[in-house]
Amino acid sequence: MSTGELIRAEVAGRPGDRPADVLPSRESASAEQFAQLALDLHDSEGMEETVEAVVDFALQALSCSHAGVALVTRGQLEIPAVTDPVVAGIYEFQAGGALGPLIESMRDHSTVLVRDTATDDRWPAWAAKVRALGVRSVLDVPLTTGTGTVGILGLYSAEQDAFGPDEEAVAHILARHASVAVASARQELSLAQAVDARKLVGQAMGILMERFDLDDDRAFAVLKRYSQNSNRKLRDVAQELIETRKLPT
Repeated sequence: MSTGELIRAEVAGRPGDRPADVLPSRESASAEQFAQLALDLHDSEGMEETVEAVVDFALQALSCSHAGVALVTRGQLEIPAVTDPVVAGIYEFQAGGALGPLIESMRDHSTVLVRDTATDDRWPAWAAKVRALGVRSVLDVPLTTGTGTVGILGLYSAEQDAFGPDEEAVAHILARHASVAVASARQELSLAQAVDARKLVGQAMGILMERFDLDDDRAFAVLKRYSQNSNRKLRDVAQELIETRKLPT
């Protein structure tokens, strides 16, 4: 079984036909690379470190000159990790409203391949931009979880037609690992923020209870009322009370 066949089998969820100890050295190396990636992603602390591990691995495992990850947060495009300013420029161009493969991949939850920016005519303005940056071929793969597409893994090469079936298969495996890692990182961040918010609200309630001789239910009701009247998050009202020792005006 060739490297490409082995990788495509993993993409399709089929195990390899031969045990790892008899695989050719190139196939074993690919398996070791993905095993190391899984460890790196597991050990990553926070979102930025997670996506940096993804793009670093992309440069090692794929025929690309540049790589990057773009994430969607509250409807806004964020660029947490790129291998160099070339990718940042390409992402920012599309984040500004220009049409391109990243936008299409995000919208349609589909992989988009551009074999040559000199001949592809789907997005003329985008093609001219990336060609001027020295990029000839592009592969955008969506990072998808059960809740939808959370971002895009973008691969870029200075060579035309750099991404064949083998590279695309590897990119899908990498995107699958990255999707889970990014979703987990976001969940951990959300939980941490929730815990922090509860602590802040608890401290603010304690201040109100001591100063105005309120019980915990009344203190929480006061915070909630100020939050609603000012159209601000309960956490922000609590933070201001803790810092100023005064209720918001």
